[in-house]
Parts: sequence; C-alpha cells; structure tokens
Amino acid sequence: MALVSTTTVASSSSYLCDPFFPAAARSWCRPRSRGGGGRARLSVLSARLSAPTASASSGSTGERDRYSYEVDSLIDRLSNLAPRGSIAKCLETARHRLTLQDFAAVYREFSRRGDWQRSTRLFKYMQRQSWCRPDEHIHAIVIGVLGRQGPALLDKCLEVFHDLPADSRTALSYTSLIAAYARNALHEEARALLDQMKGAGVAPTAATYNTVLAACARAADPPVPFDTLLGLFAEMRHDASPAVRPDLTTYNTLLAAAAVRALSDQSEMLLRTMLEAGVSPDNTSYRHIVAAFAGAGNLSRVADLFGEMADTGHTPDPSAYLGLMEAHTRIGATAEAVAVLRQMQADGCAPTAATYRVLLDQYGKQGRFDGVRELFREMRTAVPPDTATYNVLFNVFGDGGFFKEVVELFHDMLRTGIEPDMETCEGVLAACGQGGLHEDAREVLEYISKEGMVPTAKAYTGLIEALGHAAKYEEAYVAFNMMTEIGSLPTIETYNSLANVFAKGGLFQEAEAVFSRMTNSVGIQKNKDSFDALIEAYCQGAQLDDAVKAYMEMRKSRFNPDERSLEGVLNAYCIAGVIDESKEQFEEIRSDMTVPSIIAYCMMLSLYARNDRWADAYDLLEEMKSNRDSNTHQVIASMIKGEYDDSSNWQMVEYVLDSSNLEGCDYSLRFFNALLDVLWWFGQKARAERVLEHAINYGLFPELSRDTKLIWSLDVHRMSVGGALVAVSVWLNKLYTRLKAEKDLPQLASVVVFFLTARRGKMEKSTVTRGLPIAKVVYSIINDTLSSSFHYPKWNKGRIICLKSQLKKLQAAIDSSNGAAIPGFVQMTDSRLPSPGSKIYTGEAQVENGSAHATAESLVEEKESELLAL
Repeated sequence: MALVSTTTVASSSSYLCDPFFPAAARSWCRPRSRGGGGRARLSVLSARLSAPTASASSGSTGERDRYSYEVDSLIDRLSNLAPRGSIAKCLETARHRLTLQDFAAVYREFSRRGDWQRSTRLFKYMQRQSWCRPDEHIHAIVIGVLGRQGPALLDKCLEVFHDLPADSRTALSYTSLIAAYARNALHEEARALLDQMKGAGVAPTAATYNTVLAACARAADPPVPFDTLLGLFAEMRHDASPAVRPDLTTYNTLLAAAAVRALSDQSEMLLRTMLEAGVSPDNTSYRHIVAAFAGAGNLSRVADLFGEMADTGHTPDPSAYLGLMEAHTRIGATAEAVAVLRQMQADGCAPTAATYRVLLDQYGKQGRFDGVRELFREMRTAVPPDTATYNVLFNVFGDGGFFKEVVELFHDMLRTGIEPDMETCEGVLAACGQGGLHEDAREVLEYISKEGMVPTAKAYTGLIEALGHAAKYEEAYVAFNMMTEIGSLPTIETYNSLANVFAKGGLFQEAEAVFSRMTNSVGIQKNKDSFDALIEAYCQGAQLDDAVKAYMEMRKSRFNPDERSLEGVLNAYCIAGVIDESKEQFEEIRSDMTVPSIIAYCMMLSLYARNDRWADAYDLLEEMKSNRDSNTHQVIASMIKGEYDDSSNWQMVEYVLDSSNLEGCDYSLRFFNALLDVLWWFGQKARAERVLEHAINYGLFPELSRDTKLIWSLDVHRMSVGGALVAVSVWLNKLYTRLKAEKDLPQLASVVVFFLTARRGKMEKSTVTRGLPIAKVVYSIINDTLSSSFHYPKWNKGRIICLKSQLKKLQAAIDSSNGAAIPGFVQMTDSRLPSPGSKIYTGEAQVENGSAHATAESLVEEKESELLAL
C-alpha cells in the first residue's frame, strides 16, 4: 500500500534528507508577463519542459549560471570526455585553481543529469590524488548520486561509504547512506544503519530520523506497524540533543502514514503534540489530517478540531478549511461544506477565492445554479474573484446550458480588469459553440488575437460549432483552414465538429470529405462521434442505406453505440417508412436506455401516423403519459393529445421546451425537428406553430427567414419533413399578409429545400434534389396551395422560387377577393385526432409530387435570365 500523499513522501527532498542536492532553480515558475507575447510563448515553454532533455549532457544554462568559470569549464570537459579518456588531462590546466567546493558543484551537476558513471570515475581519480582527496562532503554527495540510480548500485554506495575512515564519519555520511537505502524502499536496512550509527557513537540528527521514518512510512508489503513509527518518534522526542528535535517534516511524515491507515485518533494526537511543541502545521499537515478522518468516516470531528484550535489562538490557515471543504464535496456533502465556510468566517479566518471556487463547482455539479449566483455575489463582497473563479463559472454555466450567461460573465470579467487566460477563452468559446452564439464566438476569437495569444484547437472547435448552428458552412470551413495556417492543428473533436456542421444540413459529401482528410492526410481514425455525424448527414441527405452502413461500420469498429447513435439509425428507418425495422430499433433503445428519449418516441409516433397506424400511435402515447420516471414524457404526450392548450398548462409545455434548450443547440435541433414532425402528421398545426415560434425565439434555425428588398426567403433545409411543412405553412400565411398589405414586392420569393455548395458542381443543375423528402413535400404543399406560382429554377435546383410577376398575380387575386375574411393561404388549426382505422395518408394512391407542374415550369424558364444576376 502506497502512502496517501506521494507529494510529501516521494517528492519532498527533506523527507530523504538530501541536503547536498538543492532543488534546481525553476525560472518557468515565475509569474508570467502580462503582455500577449508571454502568453503566446507559454505553450512552447511548457512543451519543452515536458519533453525529455535532449541536451542533458551539455547541462542547463539556467542551473550553471551560478558556477564559476573554472567549474563550468571542467563540467564541459568531463561531459565531452570519451569513455576511456583521461580525467587527469581534463584537470591539468585547473589543478591548482579548483577547491573541494568546486568539485562538489561538479558532482551536483552530474547528479542532476543522473550521470553516475562520470561521477564514479571522477571520484576514483580524486581518491588517488593528494591535492583533491575527497572529504566527507564529497563522499556524501557521491553516495547520493549512486543511490538515486536504483538498488543495483547500493553496493557501490557502501564502497564509497567504507572508503571514508571510520573516525571521519559523521551524521552527514550516515544520513546520505541511509537516504540511499530509504529511496529504494529498503526500510529494514535503513533502520539497521541507524542502529549501527548509534552503536558507532555517531549522534543522529533530525534529518537522519526523518529519512528512516519516510522509508518505514512508505513500506507497503508488508506495511510497517504504526507503533514502530511512533517508537522512532519517541526516540526523537526524548533525545537530549536539540539537533534531533522533531520538525515539520517529522510530523508530516507521521501524519501521512496515519492518513493512509485511516488512524484519526493518532492524527489528532500528533496535531496536539506538534502544537504543544510550537510547530505550526502547513497545508500538507492539514491535508493528511483531513484524509485520516475522511478514511475513518468522521469528518465532522475535523471541524471541531479546527474550532478548538481557533479558541486556543491557533487558527488554521485558509488551506486547512479548504481541504476539509474539498473532502466534504468529494462525498457530495454540500451542506457540510457550506457549514465549513461559515465556521471559517466565524473563526476569523478570511475565505480565499479558492474557498469559494470549491463551493461554486459543487453547486454547479448539483444543478443548483441559483445557489451559484448567490454565492458568487457573496464572494464579490468578501474577496475579489480571480481568473480561476471565472473559469469555474464558465464551466458550471456552460454545462448547465446557460450559454448567454457565460458570455455576460466574460464581459463582466473584462470590465472588472481581470485578465482572461486561454482556458477562459476556451470555456467561453465552448459555451458559444453549444449555444450557437456565433457572433459572440467571433468577438472572443478577436479578443484572443488582439491580446497576442494563439488560439488553440479547442478554441477554434467552439467557433466552428457556433458557426455551424447558424448554418454558416463556408465560414466554418474558412475557420477550419485558418487554424491550420496559424499552426493550431485540428484534433478529432475539431474534425467531428466540422462534420456535424455539414451533417445538420444533409451535406453528406462534405462530411465524407472531412473524414477522408482526417484519415488519409492526418492519420486520425474515426471515433463514435464521427460515425454519429455521418449517420445524421446521410439521414438529412436522404441517403438512408448509407446511414445504416455507417452504423454497421461503427459496430464493426467496436464502438459501443449510445443513445444518439441508436436514434440516428431509428431516424433512418422512420424516414424510409419501414415499420418492422423501426420497432426493432426502438426496442433496442428501450433495452439499452431503459426509457427512450422524447426524440425516439416522436420518431415512432410520426412513423405510425404517416402509415395510419393510429392504434399503435395511441398505445405509444399512453405509454409516454404513464411514464412515472419522466415528467417530460407526460407533458409532451398530453400536449400532442391537446390536453395542455390552456394558458396554465401551456406553461408546463414551455418549461419542458426551455429544458431541452439547456442541452444545447445540437440536441435542441433534433428535439424540435422530431416534435414538429409528429405534431404535423397528427394534424396539430396550431400547436406546431406555437412550438416553432418557441424554437425561433430560442435562436434555433436562424437561417429560416430572410427578407430584403430583393428577396423574401425561407430556408428549411435543416428541418425534418414535418418541421419543414409547418415552417412553409406559417411562411405562406405571412406571405398572404404581406401581399395584402404591401405594394413594393421583391424580385423573388424563395424556399430553400437543400443547400447547394460551390463544390457540388453539376448537382446544382440536376433534378436529384427534387427526390429528397423535404423537397417533394414542400413543392407539393406550395403548388397545391398556390397552383403553379412556384417552380424549380434552372440555375439552382435546391430552391423553389416565385417570380415577381407571379407575386403580382397572387396579390391581384387577394385584392379581388373583396376582403374575404381568411387568415392566410394555409389554415393552421388543430384537427381532431383520427380514430383507429382511419385512412388519412394511405387512403389514396400517391402521385409523384411536382410532376403535374412540369408545363408550368417550362412557361417561366424564359423569365429566369433576369434573375441570374441576383
């Protein structure tokens, strides 16, 4: 069993009592410059620090700046010396200018590099020379160098130790040898050396005991009994020499050992003892104390201990309370963590920003966002928030779906003069990406560039996602290329995000190209999210066989499908209208997810409705209403049946719709598409219109409507079939109102049913898009409503247009109706739900939509040339 705190036992140099190798100067630990250039260089510097030191043989410039010229020259000569080269020749020129302290510096440099071979050769040379014969200090350093290389060189450590005359050995050399054994987890040998040391009449020091204690505390197989550690501790306390008095390292070693054994009583005893001895606990001490009581399941006692310490004038520092709060939050005890904050304030210890961060993060994990806001307001009156605090808030509100609040907090951060770091900007851009806030995302990226920072792949991923939710395909692709130009290499998350951008619009060829580039050019293989994006792209692009093939390929690649994956395949089956396969897929979702989502239920309800399987549809609705585990299912089922139309109950519907928005645009788009689809096929047009209005108000489908002096446009290419029919119906009624009220008509009215990019080539002029489900039904409803006013133009088969001349004819027809009281072209009312056995959609033979309008199209082709310039 390893010791609880590897930081204390393994990393602390004082635990191994090696005073001969001071920690190397770490210039990278200094506060970074507030200028942009320092920020831009930070990642490069970190990469250098994390990589193995390739130039170890030449030494570290920062470390060697402290050496004299002679020492530096000797280090270079010895470093470049051949394996059989002569050390004597290296020392010829500086023989009378080097002291033993200079040689100690050379050994420290070799120790830092782990170069024990040159250390050994130099030591053997010095043994043979009278002018530089090693003293005890040199022996101790060499033992330390060899002891760091593992158990295989412990025999050489003994040789060096025995080379030192017995009468010259002091606590220094013994402690160095004991540290070599302790570092290699040989606690019995370390204790034997301690006894040998005392038998030789050499008085141990506190460093000697601390080294033996650390070795015993780290022993895991078998662990050393804690009483043995207390025995060594008692020897130190009862030793008359002040040099053996227990210090902070001693107590921390014992507290760490007590923590790993969950010995809360012994931890309390040690705390009282160290306070009586005048030794003040540090952060490590408190962390071990909390860990001991946490292991014993008695964290409440720690708060009492802190209170007693405060009463006796030993108020713990903020890090002590922070450790206790973190222990409570790890087990979900939020109320107890808050109580620690209040006790901290009562004890007269001022909370720090880190104290509040722990609670802010805990509230966020529990979904208590009002608590987060209230606590943050309290924090601002007590201690100024720092960058780390805002980063926690961005993560909390971003995960909670409050994307606009993240942006507001970012502006608040800038107003208060707190400098964001790259983690801050990444968090804000991630929230913008999930919430589709593309304009805010651009502003954040502009801020990053203005501050001299280099945007990371994660930052660009957020921007690409935000642009995608606004259907800005070209801009997303430009952002993707821009990041590669500045050296921020895309990750698999970036590729998946770009593919999702295209997938929402059914641009499956573009999605395929993204993954082809990722796999062939970069060598990154697709993961589960990649396959999910492909499945969605194929479904929206009506490539249903390819969607199922992508799912099968995902299974062959041994990726476990999640709810989204299963719903993607269900969507393909439902669009294809195959009932048996859809039911089988729905049952698989039920078995894997226990309760299918609203999206899955809506897909099945739409399928049953389109096939006039009303009995099955009503059974599924009743199943949703009787779901006791999900109030959301109950509300949506009741809304579909028309039971929540009054204002009070509709508020419950709006609450459910708002809750779906908190999941982000990706989920919300699929949710509203599925819900609008089922409402349309159930004949609930008025309710569908209300739901569509809610989606638009939230910010979904920002591309849906665009009106200028030249064009009145509707874009439904990212919608489901039912959703597109709802949007077209609402738009036609608005068109009726505008034709009735306005005199200045645009050159064109247009409905976009498929987005054709410049890379599609011949497809722009082909009739392939007419066969897409959305194109067929939209073309049908428009021409069934307005005769032959709308048609497919020759120059773009992804949209259905109406020329100004046709708009004038429609306007004239409306004017000639003598003010007949009709609300619009399409009646948006809620129909009664059909009874089981009714034939609504399958009663008549289906005629290929649009075929009856071929003649009308040919009549207007000669008028299209005037539109090409538009």
